[in-house]
Amino acid sequence: MSSRPTITINRLDAERLQRLIDQASDKDRFVADALEEELERGEVIDPEDIPEDVVSMNSQVQFTDMTRDRQMIRTLVYPHALANTEDGISVMAPIGAGLIGLRIGDVIDWPLPTGGAAKLRVDAILWQPEREGQFHR
Repeated sequence: MSSRPTITINRLDAERLQRLIDQASDKDRFVADALEEELERGEVIDPEDIPEDVVSMNSQVQFTDMTRDRQMIRTLVYPHALANTEDGISVMAPIGAGLIGLRIGDVIDWPLPTGGAAKLRVDAILWQPEREGQFHR
């Protein structure tokens, strides 16, 4: 991929995500493999040390899908929380996996299972659990 900014991941999120990857079904394998690559190249730090401008799990993110020229606001959630989160996007969805660990202003070219890539830009983090002192969500 042409654009892969450095990412930062909360240690607890990284552990939970690795469990999801390890349990992924065949239909989720493409996203699981891409997510695992991100975890391997990311900087993993303690939840208390996550900067306020980093997308972590359960963050509400305003981002632009530059490929489709579409801005969205979504909360990045684990698959089991999707049904209970009105604006949720699963971290196991292609676009959701591309957001984890990015900072405000970052642009990433993220592979899609259908071929090609989505170009995503993080515009704002409207809510982040670490910023609110919620380190164990």
